[in-house]
Amino acid sequence: MVAGELVQEHLRHGDTAPDDIDIGCKPPTDNVTVPDGDLYAGLENGAATAAHLRAFDSKALEQEIPPGEKEAMLPRKEKCLETKLYWRRFAVLTVFSLSSLVNSFQWIQYSIITNVFTHYYGVTSDKIDWLSIVYMVAYIPLIFPATWMLDKRGLKLTAVMGAGLNCIGAWVKCASVRPDLFGVTMTAQVICSVAQVFILGLPSRIASVWFGPKEVSTACATAVLGNQLGTAIGFLLPPVLVPNTPEDKDLMGHNISLMFYGTAGISTLLFILTVTVIRDRPALPPSHAQAVLPEGLSEEYSYRQSMVNLFRNKAFVLLLISYGIMTGSFYSVSTLLNQMIMSCYEQQELNAGRIGLTLVVAGMVGSIICGLWLDYTKTYKMTTLIVYVLSFLGMLVFTFTLDLHNILLVFFTAGVLGFFMTGYLPLGFEFGVEITYPESEGTSSGLLNAFAQIFGIIFTLIQGRLTTDYTPLIGNLFLCAWIFLGILLTALIKSELRRNNVNMGIENNSLQAVPTEECPPIVKTTSGGEMEPSVSFSHETSL
Repeated sequence: MVAGELVQEHLRHGDTAPDDIDIGCKPPTDNVTVPDGDLYAGLENGAATAAHLRAFDSKALEQEIPPGEKEAMLPRKEKCLETKLYWRRFAVLTVFSLSSLVNSFQWIQYSIITNVFTHYYGVTSDKIDWLSIVYMVAYIPLIFPATWMLDKRGLKLTAVMGAGLNCIGAWVKCASVRPDLFGVTMTAQVICSVAQVFILGLPSRIASVWFGPKEVSTACATAVLGNQLGTAIGFLLPPVLVPNTPEDKDLMGHNISLMFYGTAGISTLLFILTVTVIRDRPALPPSHAQAVLPEGLSEEYSYRQSMVNLFRNKAFVLLLISYGIMTGSFYSVSTLLNQMIMSCYEQQELNAGRIGLTLVVAGMVGSIICGLWLDYTKTYKMTTLIVYVLSFLGMLVFTFTLDLHNILLVFFTAGVLGFFMTGYLPLGFEFGVEITYPESEGTSSGLLNAFAQIFGIIFTLIQGRLTTDYTPLIGNLFLCAWIFLGILLTALIKSELRRNNVNMGIENNSLQAVPTEECPPIVKTTSGGEMEPSVSFSHETSL
């Protein structure tokens, strides 16, 4: 438009106007600027014409380009995504791990001394078994409101609910120390089982929102470690605190009371620490994967739609089944270990508990090692598949060496089996978060735990019947067949490390050159967050 007006001006000026003005297109430039030099100094036919053209050109540019558009056309530097790691993250992880430890301890403290509680309360052993089974039964229907609370109300309220219910259940147990109050102790255990629902889904969320990309898997493994350590202490401590004294029921009740009051005191302290230490998230996110996500859920967020998205994710559905098989097998072996040992080795009650302790402690070591390995390599699928295969081999070795009348060999094989089986737990959590990002970590972890409980109940009932009606060999072979199926399902999982790709700067496999002195342009995602394209690649490729 400016060029057209210059031509008309030239025609109006007639003889005084220059005859050699060329009207052409200038190649586009990166920056739009107003001419500040002597653009028309080279005009030969009159200084007045040159001055007039300068003034007219400046006026035309001001009319055509509004000030707002000028600012928009100027080069703009994107603001970097700021991340920071806080020392508080270690306190959050420690308090949560201890709270999970006490909850797990309260789960196993009955079944490891079944004979004591059956004598004290005057009930059958199957009723004592239900004090443990109630944990699995309560989890399945309550996981959905628990994950909804985690998504809608945040990490702190969910953790406080878990610690608070755990504390209430522990104190109710203190009021149940009387032979005719078995119903009260069952009620207390139900309360603790509800607390577990709010606790088990938090490791992935705590690791994601508080820890950096190079330590997130180790943090998740440490959080899971608290639950395993509670089980280990539950195998070891109750037989020491409450020895079997059938001739003196008053002494037995006194010992049970000491165990319950000690647990209640520790639970109260952990509840106070949970309220004061744990926060929803730090002031600044620990990683780019968290920085690009909105701080709170938008009004358009739908928990139901999130669940639908997860079940439409074929890779996650395969992981749900394979994770449920492996973890359910571990639950079944842990529950029936005493029966398996006693059927092959008479008068070995104490060693049966020690073998259970070996199983869990070896698994704790496996969890930490697997977490460190994931942080170092990011090879989620390959590591998960290898651990699955080794768990299958460990189960086969344990199955065929159980009745060789060598108790030391059973200690060794049980340790190997626990190392890989329990080491798989944080792998499944972290792999699930990777392939479902940016869906909520609590929702994916909750579904994984729900499937683990379902398979755990089914496997425990079926393997228990096979072990009772036939031999432990048949029951263990039943688990081996299912674990082999889990290997096949794990091999079919498509490994798309979405969270890791965001931390590395990849979005949907599109690559973009990035200036060295400026932050990469920010790209909006469908979830309301922002991602930064980059030229980095994920360490793992899909099989």
